[in-house]
Amino acid sequence: MTLTAETHAELREIAARYPEARSGLLPMLHLVQSVEGRVTAEGIEVCAELLGLSAADVSGVATFYTMYKRKPVGDHHVGVCTNTLCAVMGGDAIFERLKDHLDVGNDETTAEEPGKRSITLEHIECNAACDYAPVVMVNWEFMDNQTPQSAVQLVDDLRAGVEVTSTRGPRLGTWRETERVLAGFPDGRVDEGPGAGPASLVGLGIARERGWSAPEGEGRRTDSTTSSQPGTEQGAAQESDDRAAEQAAVEDASPTSTTAAEKDEAK
Repeated sequence: MTLTAETHAELREIAARYPEARSGLLPMLHLVQSVEGRVTAEGIEVCAELLGLSAADVSGVATFYTMYKRKPVGDHHVGVCTNTLCAVMGGDAIFERLKDHLDVGNDETTAEEPGKRSITLEHIECNAACDYAPVVMVNWEFMDNQTPQSAVQLVDDLRAGVEVTSTRGPRLGTWRETERVLAGFPDGRVDEGPGAGPASLVGLGIARERGWSAPEGEGRRTDSTTSSQPGTEQGAAQESDDRAAEQAAVEDASPTSTTAAEKDEAK
């Protein structure tokens, strides 16, 4: 596939967003993927030309980050977290079940079948959703607290074209549609679905119930005098005082901390 004049224009639009045009390389590569289903040699050359970089520079970025694919991706990218916590909570079992069910290996795509959408399966590293382990991601959207059975139902629905909504996010589009969003072209779904789940809000709920709030006036000094700068005797003393204040604030807010009244009562 040849990148069209429209895509060239959108690539230039992305580069123009930044004071340094080369800062637009990451979203530009996402746009290339949204059009071609992967980062192609042509996409690399076009990005390099528009940004005044060498193809080797662009290729180095495209091969460093795992979100950029050099092989075609299916209609949906399904990533199973197999990092430590998700693995012990069932992520490994989910990944093995999906490989068997879809008849693919890691980073492979299902065979084309009439009336069915294709799935690319990959095991992925931690996605900072450990409180919802084990986690599966579809086109980078979270599907929380999965089991082998629910994961099989998920991919079956995706292949059949059934509308699926992420656990903490919007209705799922295709992988290419998501790549266009990552390039900075909104799809109108930003406000769909909850932004956080119950596990993420437990601490906030406890704080509200107990009337806890962040301490005021205990932050680090903002003056720029040399006496408070690191590397000086005064600066070291100030940092020590700041750490002590922060630790005291943490202990005061801790549900297991002992108040002065409780200590007196214990005596």
